[in-house]
Amino acid sequence: MPPRMQSFPNGEIGIVWEDGHESYYPAHALRCACNCASCVEEMTGRALLDPARVPRDVVARSFHPVGRYGVAIVWSDGHDTGIYSFQRLRQMCTCGECG
Repeated sequence: MPPRMQSFPNGEIGIVWEDGHESYYPAHALRCACNCASCVEEMTGRALLDPARVPRDVVARSFHPVGRYGVAIVWSDGHDTGIYSFQRLRQMCTCGECG
């Protein structure tokens, strides 16, 4: 079963993992961490996305599962091509237990 995801009014995105662990991500930081071909140069890994151009108040509008390995997020700035793998999201958790 995939983790449960929720967008909060303050823009934070929460994930409750299968093991009960909870992770929280600021929406702006997660949006800027997108690694799709529009945001990261595929051959070199060079960032194409300028975080300063992402609205500070960006929020997740919806979440769409991608297979059993990840999620696509539709963002309020219109971006919707990134896939965030569950493995990567878990690795990005900065809580005291994970960080």
